[in-house]
Amino acid sequence: MTEPQFNGQAPGGGAQAFDPADIEKNKTVAGLAYILFFLPLIACPDSPYGRFHANQGLLLLILWVGGVLILSLIPVIGPAILLPIYGIFLFALMIIGLINGFNGKAKELPLIGKFRLIH
Repeated sequence: MTEPQFNGQAPGGGAQAFDPADIEKNKTVAGLAYILFFLPLIACPDSPYGRFHANQGLLLLILWVGGVLILSLIPVIGPAILLPIYGIFLFALMIIGLINGFNGKAKELPLIGKFRLIH
């Protein structure tokens, strides 16, 4: 039996272990979690690696919806200046997540990745 691979940080700073076979089997679905966060929950519901990336994708979606709602309320500079900058920031986070998921890494997204909604 192969040893678990340590990737990312668990809440509290400890290393989080994922089975290398689980990572290899679910890399594609984990990467796609940043486009459709619930995909790993349907395609591989028992995969801790898939659930990790589903959580990261859900956090990104919540950040996107909340940020767009708040920035849209700011007159003039919100929609004209802040929303495009915010969109670029979120796009960068999505690309980071996609790359990590497809490459078999379980790195948390910067700023938001430490929160756990899906356990």
